[in-house]
Amino acid sequence: MSPNQVSPNRLPTHTGATIDFTFNGKALKGIAGDTLASALLANGVDVVGRSFKYARPRGIFGHGAEEPNGIIQLGSGAGTVPNLKATQVELYQGLEASSVNGWPSVNFDVMGIVGAFGRLMPPGFYYKTFMYPKKLWMTYEYFIRKAAGLGAAPVKDDPDSYDRLNQHCDVLVVGAGPTGLVAAREAARTGARVIIADEQSEFGGSLLASKQSMDGLIARDWVASLVTELRAYSNVQMLPRSTVFGYYDHNFLTILERRTDHLGLTSAHLVRQRMHRVRAAQVVLATGAFERPLVFSHNDIPGVMLASSVSTYVNRYGVAPGNKLVLFTTNDNAYQTAVDWHQTGRDVVAVIDTRRDPSGDIVVAVKALGIDVIAGHGVIEAQGNKRVKRALIAPINEAGTEVIGAVRVLDCDLIACSGGWSPAVHLSSHTGAKPVWDESIVGFRPGESKQQERSAGACRGTFDLAGCLSEGAVAGADAANRSGHGEGSTQFPICAVEAFKEQPQQALFLVPHTKSTSRAPSQFVDFQLDVSASAIELAVREGFESVEHVKRYTALGFGTDQGKLGNINGMAILANALNQSIAETGTTIFRPSYTPTTFGAIAGRDVNNLFDPERYTAMHRWHVEQGAEFENVGQWKRPWYFPNQGESMQDAVDRESLAVRSSVGILDATTLGKIDIQGPDAAEFITRMYSNSYLKLAPGKCRYGVMLKEDGMIFDDGVCACLGDNHYLMFTTTGGAAGVLAWLELWQQTEWPELQVYFTSVTDHWTTATVTGPNARKVIAKVCSDIELSNEAFPFMDWRNGTVAGIKARIFRISFTGELSYEVNVPAHYGRHVWEALIAAGEEFNITPYGTETMHVLRAEKGFIIVGQDTDGSMTPADMNMDWVVGKKKTFSFIGKRSLQRSDMLRENRKQLVGLKTLEAKTVLPEGAQVVFDAKQAIPMSMQGHVTSSYYSASLGHAIALAVVKGGHSRLGQIVHCPLADGRTIAAEIVSSVFYDPKGERHHV
Repeated sequence: MSPNQVSPNRLPTHTGATIDFTFNGKALKGIAGDTLASALLANGVDVVGRSFKYARPRGIFGHGAEEPNGIIQLGSGAGTVPNLKATQVELYQGLEASSVNGWPSVNFDVMGIVGAFGRLMPPGFYYKTFMYPKKLWMTYEYFIRKAAGLGAAPVKDDPDSYDRLNQHCDVLVVGAGPTGLVAAREAARTGARVIIADEQSEFGGSLLASKQSMDGLIARDWVASLVTELRAYSNVQMLPRSTVFGYYDHNFLTILERRTDHLGLTSAHLVRQRMHRVRAAQVVLATGAFERPLVFSHNDIPGVMLASSVSTYVNRYGVAPGNKLVLFTTNDNAYQTAVDWHQTGRDVVAVIDTRRDPSGDIVVAVKALGIDVIAGHGVIEAQGNKRVKRALIAPINEAGTEVIGAVRVLDCDLIACSGGWSPAVHLSSHTGAKPVWDESIVGFRPGESKQQERSAGACRGTFDLAGCLSEGAVAGADAANRSGHGEGSTQFPICAVEAFKEQPQQALFLVPHTKSTSRAPSQFVDFQLDVSASAIELAVREGFESVEHVKRYTALGFGTDQGKLGNINGMAILANALNQSIAETGTTIFRPSYTPTTFGAIAGRDVNNLFDPERYTAMHRWHVEQGAEFENVGQWKRPWYFPNQGESMQDAVDRESLAVRSSVGILDATTLGKIDIQGPDAAEFITRMYSNSYLKLAPGKCRYGVMLKEDGMIFDDGVCACLGDNHYLMFTTTGGAAGVLAWLELWQQTEWPELQVYFTSVTDHWTTATVTGPNARKVIAKVCSDIELSNEAFPFMDWRNGTVAGIKARIFRISFTGELSYEVNVPAHYGRHVWEALIAAGEEFNITPYGTETMHVLRAEKGFIIVGQDTDGSMTPADMNMDWVVGKKKTFSFIGKRSLQRSDMLRENRKQLVGLKTLEAKTVLPEGAQVVFDAKQAIPMSMQGHVTSSYYSASLGHAIALAVVKGGHSRLGQIVHCPLADGRTIAAEIVSSVFYDPKGERHHV
């Protein structure tokens, strides 16, 4: 098939395999190597979408991540993906794409009528318009939401699989343009481990669309030779189609690799996308720059494009997106587009240069081609509807602030514009480095580095090729040297390149019109969200002065392009309206993600069962074999109860409870969180975290503690044991283990980094079997002969190293039942062996395995709380009748201490932990039942508290409950009531929360 049969704008010199695709239901053809954008331009598709606010027709404007208009929906069904940029979607056979907005079609959009009334919808109009009448707000909201949004999210399960890879490297090079390629090569030559990533399908960056000579080679051939060299290095990993979208603390960067997106909508057998999570010793940012558009009236009409994008489509994709070109520029660089267009054989109507006397080498070369260069002029307005038809040009003054002559009309169907270049400072901004305005480049340079990184090339404000290559080489060598490789030097020049003498560019951020900004036809700054120059000036008149406030009021830079094109122009217009410099005005700070990133890639394989995995203890199979029923606790499968044949749950729990109280029981307590804490400041750190001191806790001793949040509310509790000098083991609740570890890390890293302390989760490393009951010591003695188990030698809240059933073990004498208890800890892979040995040792005492339900009954009989069940984030230790666990010394400080003295914490009518004993012995209160003082009070009743835990106690022969009641500690003996949903009311007496062995004698025997 000939090129002309493929598409009307395809240049005859560019051929390839034909690819069939559809756009908005119309069958079209592209060729191998196309992006969706280049294929649409080749087919003469002018309108690819509608703008967000005014539904104005929009066409392809750029050629990469900066594209604001070509936002498309790819595919349909479960695999559909919304809001992709047509410039970044590689064409594949059978691709289906559609515009994300436009009804009934993108070419005739009913909402386009709104655009005609754009002046009636300035920034913030919805705040002012839809306030009255209030009763209609829900109606307003429905239609506003219908009109808003881009694309449609899939409603079915994602058919694809994703994964992630954790990596380390010496040098990570971000960007594989000329700067990045040279940086990677220099680093690789030192032997450093190098990763180089680029978002395009090929390495080369701007050189892929350049005809410049490098070492006597066409730029693309020079790139090929360098890529070949990099591939030969075993210490280099090359990641094309990979966007570095986030730069975080400690040189941690995230990379999205699109592994099969270029092959089809979904991938049945391959990973579609991979997330690389990279910790780099050194980073080289070679992310390039974005060409800055010029702001003039109707600059959003399809057919207005960036000059560099026109050259890219011509040279790289063989597409001429029009016939008659007007080039509008403020700099020499854009003149190359006129040369490239001229070489296609199509008409360059004129070059419009805002400068008075452009005379650089490239300007001379363009004039030598017979192309008309009109200096000291600007394109003040584009005319057309769904395609540019004319450009209105006029002479402007040297400052670029006003029209000073007659307006002329140039017939054209393509306006290529260039207002200079803006360094891509996004990733350096992620690190906290604030960009710095530089008048010499008319743009923001990266600020002072906050991490082990350096910027090089165009993203640093160096725009000539030779300079980019030199900076890249130095940056790569320096990064390798700082990571421990090489000597940090390199040879110059890197390669021989054509040099052009250029004149300085003109700083022009808003092209003047014959009318004022507020009256001129729309001069768009942010194309995607229809933010105009007049909107920014209006925001200033309405009192907005901060660049961040103006951004939010106008939506400047809020789109999927994150202001890559519009931000500099917008800030300059804002600065002018405020009568201050751009440096004084400042810039918004870019944040991750650099470009939109799929949730699938972020989640990786952590979905379904892998998102919420089932965790099993070493004894899990034994529990299954004994017919245990399970409950989920913090992802763990914990035995709930062990029913015998024909037993109900209550029967089993009663039997298990009585066995523990009368003889001995055994509990699988493996799931309790265990955090190993070491370091010279470990005791100080733990003391700050808990409400009591651990500074004098000796090796072999344990102490119970409560952990508070800053507001003084109970966060977690548990026992902490001193294993040796500067070595501790912290036990947490099962469900709170991950949260506690994160809490420790947060405070150590952000508040007390001077404390030398280290945390390691060892929950999975140890199996724990709790042997509890009057005969517990006798059972342990049968399998452990090297520990003196008497109360005098091994008292309560001590621990010992020993051997259990032939396995080295730690035994803790801790009790959550109120009975004599030993917690036997052995390495997890010996867990079942030791468990079965304990069961065998306890046979003569009728040892009984019990589950979490019995554990709850036993601890509730003793008044022991469970954080998260008896507390709800609003309870202090005093509320829980646990003031004894709070250190009282003035010199002792811990998290939450000051909050405990707030007046609200000292109120007498705070909800406080009490016991409830139902007047009817067998009636069990529902957990969560509300407590009231007056059962006859009319609804709504005055709620005085609620039931937190409730069980039937076989040992006491009575139903018991724990509850929090306002002023409960002073209400012992009072009768309260619990109204139920079925109309019944259960009466109960407020009693002590300790129902069993109030003096705590049984666990001290």
